[in-house]
Amino acid sequence: MTGLEYDGVNTIQNMKKVTKTAPLSLFKQWYSEALELPVNTPSAMILSTVDKEGRPSSRVVLLKQWSPEGFVFYTNFISRKAKNLDCNPHASLLFYWDSLRKQIRIEGVVEKVSPEEAQRYFKTRPLESQWGAWASKQSKILDNRSVLEDRYLHFQRTHPEEVPTPDFWGGYRLIPDRFEFWENGKYRLHHRLLFEKRKTAWISEILYP
Repeated sequence: MTGLEYDGVNTIQNMKKVTKTAPLSLFKQWYSEALELPVNTPSAMILSTVDKEGRPSSRVVLLKQWSPEGFVFYTNFISRKAKNLDCNPHASLLFYWDSLRKQIRIEGVVEKVSPEEAQRYFKTRPLESQWGAWASKQSKILDNRSVLEDRYLHFQRTHPEEVPTPDFWGGYRLIPDRFEFWENGKYRLHHRLLFEKRKTAWISEILYP
């Protein structure tokens, strides 16, 4: 093998064939590698949305669950991201792990998780995070930091042990129809592997860097 050859995609047998699981298998492999990093937040992903005027915005959110059904994150329903998703459910996710020199781009349509699923997850959060969810009017103008802190203390006193799930808070699931796996290559000849969903199967292609 020369310095320009690449065997990083050999986990995908016969890359041109139709497959139902290949991108998820490769995501699992790369994500597992990221989980082993000593200093990183492997679950951090950039979520990009578009508002009704076509203006894009991006922010970092945390992946809380993933499966063949999609990739789940949670937020306040009055946040900017939630309002964008209300008018345009198409979104993208980006994972970048600098230590691995790898990134994964995922595109698809977003839907809300069920209230029951959101409630189950909410109960697993630390109490401090549960009080914080009630205290924050996410993306709204905050006149003074002390207002937020007072709200936090109010909900801490109101719900010292059992905190109900706010009706303005919940989860979203991005249902993927496109994956792109990128890995750093020598001489900036990076490696890019694209998967696009066609009906119920995934078609793979290699892209120029």
